[in-house]
Amino acid sequence: MEKDNIRHSLLSSYRMRLLASGDEEYIIIPLSSCAYVFNHNGLERMRKVLEQSNAPFIYSDYIEQGELRRLIPWQEGSLRDDFDFGKIVLVKSVEMRKAIAQMSDDFEAAGWYDLRLRLTRRNAPIYCPEPLYTIEEKTLSDGSEESHFAYVNPRNRTSQIEMEKAVTNHLKAIGGYVSIKDKTKVDITQGIFPVEASVIIPVKNRQRTIADAIESALSQNTDFSFNVIVVDNRSDDGTSEILSEYAKKSPKVKTISTSRLPYHYIGIGGCWNLAIRSEYCGRFAVQLDSDDVYSGTDTLQRIVDTFRSQGCAMVIGSYTLTDFNRNILSPGLIDHSEWTDENGTNNALRINGLGAPRAFFTPIAREIGFPDVCYGEDYAMGLAISRKYLIGRIYESLYLCRRWEDNTDHALSRDRINNNNYYKDHIRTLELKARQSCQR
Repeated sequence: MEKDNIRHSLLSSYRMRLLASGDEEYIIIPLSSCAYVFNHNGLERMRKVLEQSNAPFIYSDYIEQGELRRLIPWQEGSLRDDFDFGKIVLVKSVEMRKAIAQMSDDFEAAGWYDLRLRLTRRNAPIYCPEPLYTIEEKTLSDGSEESHFAYVNPRNRTSQIEMEKAVTNHLKAIGGYVSIKDKTKVDITQGIFPVEASVIIPVKNRQRTIADAIESALSQNTDFSFNVIVVDNRSDDGTSEILSEYAKKSPKVKTISTSRLPYHYIGIGGCWNLAIRSEYCGRFAVQLDSDDVYSGTDTLQRIVDTFRSQGCAMVIGSYTLTDFNRNILSPGLIDHSEWTDENGTNNALRINGLGAPRAFFTPIAREIGFPDVCYGEDYAMGLAISRKYLIGRIYESLYLCRRWEDNTDHALSRDRINNNNYYKDHIRTLELKARQSCQR
């Protein structure tokens, strides 16, 4: 073990080993520097529940500055390194020491992450939905801009490399690792389509921004034919009228309305399914959100060129974060440089997104289909594609992601954040099981 005079982070491998060096039956692992105090019988309750279960560790809700902080249940797909276990966990020391005995890396940032992945290989942790302790300090909200983009911030690159190594080792250990050698190139010349590419824009009540998005799409300079498919999901703010005018002015603009469908609900994923399965859809389906714009007139050409040169089933570009008026916001370029051809497929299970703009080879997107939800539908498609096929990457900015007050992920409540995270963990769980099945 390293000398005590070396300063280590709270979540380092060294700290994990240090905590396990005593002879206690249970070990408290602080996951932040916040001071905490157990509520009445809180520690006893934690110990009792843990004692009665086969779980390696327990985590619970807590009180923060007088407010209840609800967490979410762990799932097999809870592989993201920022899964919220609260501020402390209670671990069975015998399980912790077994796991630590198998740890060969000395991580500075990923010590706890490495440990908890190892602890969950045999049994699931247990979540107690009761507030068992209190902290008095206000901590960074999970919905903040800084937190939202932390995993792609270049300043965090060193710790991200550690996290990737830890999850890759874990996936190999549980049979969920996918090798680049197992990937299949696609014949992108197959099929007959009305155009080579379609820009897909699902929209609901974006009177203020939809014209910008359509103009950005129509401004693309290409050596192939393309159109713009806008799926209007029951807008009632004037958006539908704007779309009608564009459809009259430009034969490239095709509109699909969900208002005549018999369904009571259709999400963004359902809008995508309507678009890619429509008679208008081209060979490649390229994403553009209704409040964003492409960064130049060559975006579509660069994406299609990547499909053509690499024989991939999906292409992911990079985007620049801006305000509504297109002024750059920190951290600026989001290029997802953590993706590598060799290991991006596996590292994708650790992070919460794959980047933008996203583009799909239409026959494969039709075969897989999007889940009909309004959050995570693109992530689910990307994971499923990456399991079998090559994904092409463009690391220069192709897209301006505009952050403004009406964004769907602006100023989210804690309950909404929990729901979003729970659903993406569900997506990862399904994908993990699919990958494990492929290895059998």
